[in-house]
Amino acid sequence: MNTRRRALQLLTLLLFLGLGGCASWFDFDNDLPEPEVHLVKVEVVRAKLLEQKFLLHFRVDNPNDQDLTVRALEYRIHLGDMLLTEGEHEHWFTVGPKRSAYFKVPIRTNLWPKVRDLVKLLKKPDQPIPYRLEGELETGLFIAHYVHLARNGVIIAADLIPE
Repeated sequence: MNTRRRALQLLTLLLFLGLGGCASWFDFDNDLPEPEVHLVKVEVVRAKLLEQKFLLHFRVDNPNDQDLTVRALEYRIHLGDMLLTEGEHEHWFTVGPKRSAYFKVPIRTNLWPKVRDLVKLLKKPDQPIPYRLEGELETGLFIAHYVHLARNGVIIAADLIPE
């Protein structure tokens, strides 16, 4: 009985000593600044009447002094009041301390039901069109941490039309 008790105490001690360094694996420090996500570019891969394929180029900025593990991105992109696309992209990668990383998200959509609204927005190609990126960035190695995204901006359609 005494040896069992000693073995259990020794096992408990080893677990606490061995797992003490693992605290850095979990995101317990909520005082750190949140990473920032930017939609850098929208690339048209293929545009047919009933299906359009795009490649969304994102940049993640890590303002902290430790690695940032990115697990997934859930996104919604609005053009004016119209929802253009939404989805989730699971792709694990690590952003080094005080660094940025780029990743691409392939999307497929059908803009045909929204063509009337798109034509109204594109009627004056020199006028700015507001867009909105919303979503969540899932980070963390073992325990997930969700960073809420909300970015607003404008695009000018004339800048996207090749000459």
